[in-house]
Amino acid sequence: MRSHDVTKHAEATEASWEAARGATYGAAKWGIATAVLGGLGYALSPIYRGLTLQFKVYIQMSGMVLGSMIEADSRLREYEASMRMRRRLMREQAMWQSFEEKYGKEEDDE
Repeated sequence: MRSHDVTKHAEATEASWEAARGATYGAAKWGIATAVLGGLGYALSPIYRGLTLQFKVYIQMSGMVLGSMIEADSRLREYEASMRMRRRLMREQAMWQSFEEKYGKEEDDE
């Protein structure tokens, strides 16, 4: 493998872990919110109380899946933006380094 391929593989692995962390966090956060809403529905609505246990579980799982998808997507977008910023900074540093090598840094020091 070339170093570029290794770097891309490492970035992809890191991005997948970031998305997985976001999915876990989103499922927990939205799961709690859905459970609270389910509790309110159970306390206040005779229609919700009349639903089957399987359908209540489906509603709970739907909220958790939706939350995990939203948070994973959000985290992945943030990760991509930070990687674009890092690459841009690395390109600019390389440009300035080549500029300093070409024209000499000693002239500024005098």
